[in-house]
Amino acid sequence: MHAARSSLGVAVVAAVVGIAFADSSIVVLALPQLYGRFDTTITGVSWVLTAYNVAVAVTAIALVLFVHHLRAAVVLASGILLFLGASIACAAAGSLEFLIAARCVQGVGAALLLAGALPVLVALTGSAAAAAGVWTLAGTFGAALGPALGGVLTELFDWRAIFVAQAPVAAAALLAVRAAPEAELAEGWRPKLRQTIPANVCIGLLFGALAGVLFLAVLLVIVVWGYSPIGGAAIVSVIPVATLAARPLERRLEPLYAVCGGALLLALGLVALALLPSSAAVYVVVALLFCGAGLGLSVPFLSRAALDTRSDLPRTGTLTIGVRHLGLVLALGLIAPLLASSVPAAGHRAELRATAVLLDAPISLTTKLPIAYDLVGLFKQAQDGEVPDLAQPFNAHGARNDETLASVRDELVGTIEETITRCFRPAFFLSALLAALAIPVALLFRRRLVA
Repeated sequence: MHAARSSLGVAVVAAVVGIAFADSSIVVLALPQLYGRFDTTITGVSWVLTAYNVAVAVTAIALVLFVHHLRAAVVLASGILLFLGASIACAAAGSLEFLIAARCVQGVGAALLLAGALPVLVALTGSAAAAAGVWTLAGTFGAALGPALGGVLTELFDWRAIFVAQAPVAAAALLAVRAAPEAELAEGWRPKLRQTIPANVCIGLLFGALAGVLFLAVLLVIVVWGYSPIGGAAIVSVIPVATLAARPLERRLEPLYAVCGGALLLALGLVALALLPSSAAVYVVVALLFCGAGLGLSVPFLSRAALDTRSDLPRTGTLTIGVRHLGLVLALGLIAPLLASSVPAAGHRAELRATAVLLDAPISLTTKLPIAYDLVGLFKQAQDGEVPDLAQPFNAHGARNDETLASVRDELVGTIEETITRCFRPAFFLSALLAALAIPVALLFRRRLVA
């Protein structure tokens, strides 16, 4: 009976850890809804992601200094309570500013619960190595699964369901904390933290690249190409599938090969996304398979290398939490403004190409003029940093029942999609660079990394 309760406790704590890591990206597929609901811009809506990750990073890095003096169960319970309350506040948000503020509080709670979960898992499993394995798997899979889970909830309900669904898991985790015995861990000091720096730098770079995969690919598929949230979830679900599929291979490879090979696969997947010729879901799926496999090969070993399971687990675990989210923040801080600055220029090019398509279209002038007038307003949105729905004017003027008009619509929308797709290239290339930078870091510090 005791073993069954311990197993259940491990599962529940692992679930809340997975959700806390998933929250770094779980709202990605809801961004289009938030984009329209709060009448904001790409940069504005990106703060729903960035605020959470900034809060986790800052709180975790601050905790490194004294987390070993705190009772793990208290830290975990406090974090879960904050996370639970902030999740409910996010679900009730009536403005973008309130939602961002609630996400900040949620991030503070996530940092506390992630830091406290490691020692509690040690107590539940009876082994620091086993606890680190559970925590690492939950974190890696949660981060990869987040967008797909958020997309399904958004499609079936709406974006608020993402936060409502987290409440029962957090409440169950509180019960598991009450039943967990205290973990007794030996203490180390700063030399242990320094030993983990190369692994943490690699983790930060790879998670920065992951932000590019999730944020950019989802915006492209949902906003530009017009897929539904659940359709986008189906596409990005290949990331966690590939991540899990790569785990057996990761265990067979030499550590350095796993890290460098995984970083290379992630970078290649991002380069493939940067070179997308047009709207091509199959092409995106293949590229995301590379990205997911890269994460599955590199992140598990790096996470083990970043955690000192012998004497300094609380602080090394808290440090790697901060570094992971710092990488996400760095990437979002670079990618969102870069993309926002590219969209207006792409909108101008798209306007010129759309004008040529419309002028040459075999439809009457009385139909062309109102469509052209509507398109002018939509292109103004693009100049303001938004991505418009260019099919709407055609549909409003009968394209659903007129094959000729539908053909013109499809040609124009295809031309526009191709133009706007290309404006994502610099941001994808930047994300690929972050992944590639992990390779020289791993090679330069290979002795310390595999020690």
